[in-house]
Amino acid sequence: MAQLPKTKANAKQDATAAFKSAVGTTVRAIAGQAELEVSFSSDRPILTGDKARLANLPRVPTRRDIAVARGQADAMAMRLAAHDAKLHARRAPADPEARAVFDALEQARVESLGCQRMQGMKANIAEMIDDRLIRANLGQVENRDDAPLAEALGLMLRQKMAGIPIPSSGEAMVDLWREHIEQKAETSIEALSGLVEDQDQFARAVRTVLHDLDLLTDADMETGDQDDDEETGDDSSDTGRNEEQTPQDGEGDSEDAEANEDQRSGSSEESGEADSEDMELVDMDDDQLADAGEDAPPPPQGDPGDFGSNQFPYKIFSSEFDEIISAADLCPPEELEQLRALLDKQLESLAGAVARLANKLQRRLLAQQNRAWQFDLEEGVLDPARLPRIIMDPMQPLSYKAESDTEFRDTVVTLLIDNSGSMRGRPITIAAICGDILARTLERCAVKVEILGFTTRAWKGGKSREKWLEANRPASPGRLNDTRHIIYKSADQPWRHARRNLGLMMREGLLKENIDGEALQWAHKRLLGRPEQRRILMVISDGAPVDDSTQSVNAGNYLEAHLRHVIEDIETRSPVQLVAIGIGHDVTRYYRRAVTLLDAEDLAGAITDHLAALFEEEPPRMSRRKRAG
Repeated sequence: MAQLPKTKANAKQDATAAFKSAVGTTVRAIAGQAELEVSFSSDRPILTGDKARLANLPRVPTRRDIAVARGQADAMAMRLAAHDAKLHARRAPADPEARAVFDALEQARVESLGCQRMQGMKANIAEMIDDRLIRANLGQVENRDDAPLAEALGLMLRQKMAGIPIPSSGEAMVDLWREHIEQKAETSIEALSGLVEDQDQFARAVRTVLHDLDLLTDADMETGDQDDDEETGDDSSDTGRNEEQTPQDGEGDSEDAEANEDQRSGSSEESGEADSEDMELVDMDDDQLADAGEDAPPPPQGDPGDFGSNQFPYKIFSSEFDEIISAADLCPPEELEQLRALLDKQLESLAGAVARLANKLQRRLLAQQNRAWQFDLEEGVLDPARLPRIIMDPMQPLSYKAESDTEFRDTVVTLLIDNSGSMRGRPITIAAICGDILARTLERCAVKVEILGFTTRAWKGGKSREKWLEANRPASPGRLNDTRHIIYKSADQPWRHARRNLGLMMREGLLKENIDGEALQWAHKRLLGRPEQRRILMVISDGAPVDDSTQSVNAGNYLEAHLRHVIEDIETRSPVQLVAIGIGHDVTRYYRRAVTLLDAEDLAGAITDHLAALFEEEPPRMSRRKRAG
């Protein structure tokens, strides 16, 4: 057969494929992991367990695109080759700001070690860092509040240990912090240069840097020393101690336990360069990821800029009274059973219609898991279609076939439900019913479901406003209410264990005000901590964010502008697929993929149709508006 003529387009595709193959081979060789899976994807670059995912190259990559890809690959490879995740977790401080610096300096260490061992890495990593800072819009920062200390320290340390120059995109950020850093910690930072080969000694020295920068107290340092004394007695106890530090299943966790979980697993997710919007390096193996999935990491409270914080001046006056809590901890068990019984009564009237929709969704999902047959095998099931060959020629061997599963991307779905007062009545009832049916249906299809809710702890400000009043009403305080984020069902929790929790939505007095932007960040961050390949976030709301306390002392569109900013970041830079369903209000002005319902009765159908569409490999463009009837 004649071959097609070689075109420039084909030649470029062949060159790109060869480059990707070479990068994969190089990463595996440097990491010393022959079975490491290296892939290129349009999703965010991430390193987890035995998989390294790099950002996909443009159709016609430039030299810079190639260098950035190589830099990402080099950083991940060195992370695998020279980083001990258990040691890192044991030495890491608990304070979120100190942990961010600790993580950033450790990533600077492994990258600098790579540059010392292989000089070719230096240019690649320099290009990757410059690209990351540009994407994070850190080149034009003018004050420290917008300049992450962790990033600045990481750049300074790479320059000192590996000779990587600070790029122009990072000079302004470093200049804002340089005098402060050199005045307080110049000597302790200098000591890091000689410890690049020893992660344990380096981590101990980093804690001294954190202390000098007033990020660790004397008590924290003493606690670390006591841990060191215990570790010297029996090295074999490391595994047991690490398991004790690993959060357990979060069913019914208290507020304090939830906060500890958030702090610990959230910072693990963001280790190394995870603060950047460009690459995520996760200090957890596959088993740890499964364990952490019960309560995946929400963003640290008081850090509204979880996603693109440096680009939007959103502030929180006080996060002291914020709450992340399991539904079971908000209500006595007896009352929760009564509320669930009330929900079941409401469910009876919709049982037939919702069951049909659930079956429709299940059929569509299972259709994507259809099996295929492999033919002409030497063993398996006898293939009757090939028997005529045996009759015609008895010397022909028997032909067998075998059934094989087609690839179906493992998926997790988060249902984020607005628990504001305007949802009271039929809308919240329908939302609770849909969450219940969705969890049961998707569980049968091996798709994990998380159900979350968001509201505030009080009307018109609560304790945050009282604290603001006591502080003599400072101008432009930012968000001025106590948020309440509720976990009705975590992703790894079976539906039968969580079914009672959904009745909480029927409780009088639960539904108050809604601060959508922070809730969306929280749900999004939890999804990013999941190991599944496909992550879907579905928001059910009835309009714009509303909080009288915040809006009365800030610009009128303060919360709405923050919501728009968070949505844009997720839709343009996140691997999470975002879809919204508005009840009675048009949410299509906020979300690209959205539907607006004029009747809450249509909610079940909308969830089913649009969720099923998202499971397609190339989801069709969703209708921007749907009318009841």
